[in-house]
Amino acid sequence: MLNKTKRDQIISLINREVVPALGCTEPVAVALCVAKARELLGEMPEKIRLSLSGNIIKNAMGVGIPGTGMIGLPIAVALGALIGKSDLGLEVLQEVNEEAVEKAKVFLDKDCIEIIHDEEVPSNLFIDTVVSHGTQTARAVISRNHTHFVFLEKNGERLYEEEGWNNADAEEDEAEAEEVQLDMKTVYEFATESPIEEISFILKARDMNKKAAELALAHDYGHSLGAMIKNRGARYFGDTTVAHMISYTSAACDARMGGAAIAVMSNSGSGNQGITATMPVVAYAEDCDASDEQLIRALTLSHLTSIYIKQNLGRLSALCGCVVASTGASSGITWLMGGKYEEVCAAIKNMIANLAGMLCDGAKPACSLKISSGVSTAMMSALLAMNEHCVTKLEGIVSDDIDETIRNLTAIGKESMMETDKQVLQIMICK
Repeated sequence: MLNKTKRDQIISLINREVVPALGCTEPVAVALCVAKARELLGEMPEKIRLSLSGNIIKNAMGVGIPGTGMIGLPIAVALGALIGKSDLGLEVLQEVNEEAVEKAKVFLDKDCIEIIHDEEVPSNLFIDTVVSHGTQTARAVISRNHTHFVFLEKNGERLYEEEGWNNADAEEDEAEAEEVQLDMKTVYEFATESPIEEISFILKARDMNKKAAELALAHDYGHSLGAMIKNRGARYFGDTTVAHMISYTSAACDARMGGAAIAVMSNSGSGNQGITATMPVVAYAEDCDASDEQLIRALTLSHLTSIYIKQNLGRLSALCGCVVASTGASSGITWLMGGKYEEVCAAIKNMIANLAGMLCDGAKPACSLKISSGVSTAMMSALLAMNEHCVTKLEGIVSDDIDETIRNLTAIGKESMMETDKQVLQIMICK
C-alpha cells in the first residue's frame, strides 16, 4: 500500500480535478473571468473585450448555456457580467433565472461585447478579459486551468500577477511542479488498496452525474440520444448492460450539452469527461450488483486514470476528451469484472489502439455520439482484456510498457494533432 503522505497527495489531486461544474466548462470559465473583472471594476461594464485561445472558442461556440435556452459565448459573457459570482468557481452561473436572462438579452442588444481569437497565447486554455465603464477599467486573466487567475488589474494598477504567466514554457514547468506525478501502477495501487473511508467521497460523482442522466431520460435535451437508446432503441440494443451504460452516459451528456440547469461532476476541467469516467462504471456496477466498496474503488480507478492521462495531454487539445475518460471507465469496468493490474493495462492498451486520433471539434450536443462510441469501446476493451486478448507492440502506437503507451497517445494529441486543431477551428469559424 502507498504510504499516507503519497495517498494524501493523490486525494488532494483528485479533489482539485473532480469538482462540480454547472454548464460546459469553457463558456463557464469565460463567464467566471468576466465576473471577476466586473467585481474588480465595481460596476456593470459598458464594454467587454475578450481575447481567447482557439480551444476556448472551439469548445464554447455550439454548447447550450444552462437556464437560458441559448447557445454560445455572448450569453455566457453577459450573464457573467450581470449575475456571476467568481467565488462560485465553475458554478459561477448558479443564480441564472428568467429575469437575468432577459436582462442579458438587453445587454447583448447594445453590441458592447468584442471577442477576439488570440493566436499568440501562452496556453491552450487562455481567457483575457478587459471591462470598462467610462474611464474606469479592469482586467482579469485565466490561464492553464479553468479557474486559475494569473493576472488581475484595475485602472492600470496590478493587483495580482503570477510570475511568468505570459510565458508558455514557464507555465508548463510550473504545472508539472504543482501536480503529483503519477504512473499506472501507482494509480492502480491507490484505487484498489487505499482505506475505503479515504476515497468514499468519489460517490458524489455517481450521485451528481446520475441525476443529470435521469433528468435527460425524462425530458428533451440536446439530441436526446440517451433516451432514444433506452426507449425507441430497445428493439435494437436490447435490455443489456452495455445499452444501460451507453444510455445513461449519453443522457447525462445530452443534459449538459443541451443547457440543463444541473451541475455535473467534472474531471480535469471537463464535465463530459467527468460523466464518461463515471456513468459507464456506475451502470455496470448496478447491473452486476457490485457493493459500494467495489463501486468506490472502480470509480476511483476510472477517474484517477483519466487524470493521469490528462496530466500528459494537457487541459485542452485536439484529441477528444471522451478518449481519455472512456479509457478510465474501461479500467474501472475491467476491475469490476475481476481483472487485476495486468488486465487493466490490457484494457487501456485496447482502448488506445481503437480510439487514438478521435478529434475534438468543440463542445456541442453531438458530443453524446462520441461519448457513446467511447462507452461501447470501453466494454469491448474490457471483455478482450478479461479473455486474455491485448493489442501488442507490433500493432500501431501500442508499446509493451503501459506508461509509454499512454505517452504515445498523448504525444499525438498534444503535438502531432496541433495542425488538425487549427484546421478544425478554421472550419468552425468560417461556416
